[in-house]
Amino acid sequence: MERLKIIIITGLSGSGKSTALAAMEDAGFFCVDNLPVALLPKFLELQVQTVSEVTRFAFVMDLREKGFLSRFESVFKELETQGFAFEIIFLESDEDTLIRRYSETRRHHPLSEEKGLLNGIRLENEILAPLRKIATRVVDSSNLNVHELKALIHKLAAQETQKKSLQISVLSFGFKYGIPRGADLVMDVRFLPNPYFIPELKNQTGLMAPVRDFVLEKVQTLEFLDKFLDLLDFLVPQYEREGKAYLTIAIGCTGGQHRSVAVATHIHEHLAGLFQRLSLSHRDIDR
Repeated sequence: MERLKIIIITGLSGSGKSTALAAMEDAGFFCVDNLPVALLPKFLELQVQTVSEVTRFAFVMDLREKGFLSRFESVFKELETQGFAFEIIFLESDEDTLIRRYSETRRHHPLSEEKGLLNGIRLENEILAPLRKIATRVVDSSNLNVHELKALIHKLAAQETQKKSLQISVLSFGFKYGIPRGADLVMDVRFLPNPYFIPELKNQTGLMAPVRDFVLEKVQTLEFLDKFLDLLDFLVPQYEREGKAYLTIAIGCTGGQHRSVAVATHIHEHLAGLFQRLSLSHRDIDR
């Protein structure tokens, strides 16, 4: 089953959440307004268990549900532990814009009953601050009309739909020249037997059969690869599910010409059968 694409739309009352939801619906998302946050895990669980062509969902959640503020944090953490990846779009507008919109529509702000409109807006801004901090994207609709906001949200929905899979880079390097900047996983293979001390192999690289065979056929290497590839088979899908865009796996030996090159090449060959967006480079092979 295709991984579910989930977008939570929230934010200040009067900032355009209904317009945003309509844009999501136009973009092909299954949309639900004012779903109680406590029901979200069960809703998604049923979708996973049911054979359905629907894989894109957008939910508006806000202060209209009294238990939203006290429950959203625990619910979102629960979804993350279950492996669901989702984005939170937080909509806001400045005070003058919100006051004008409420005056034009003659609607009541959910927190204005006792405190008045302006104080209600300020209170909502204050109590939603923790949610704003964890939002994936904050959209200020102050200077946007309905059509402009809808176009912006539609564009965001299209980006989410067309999001590319994880880009994996496998890189060999030499520790004597420093650890590569931006490496996510760094593995030191200097514990493996070193071809550099074999006269006939010293001036060759890990791309050449004699060196590669020397490195990969050793008992230590076979045992290491069995464990490390098993770890990668577990880790990489987790990173992809979490929404990571890039992953760099750096394999290092002393000079970056023999052991790391052979091992990195072997890892690349293994991952090539599992992932499409994959590259291999040898930073220090020509030093």
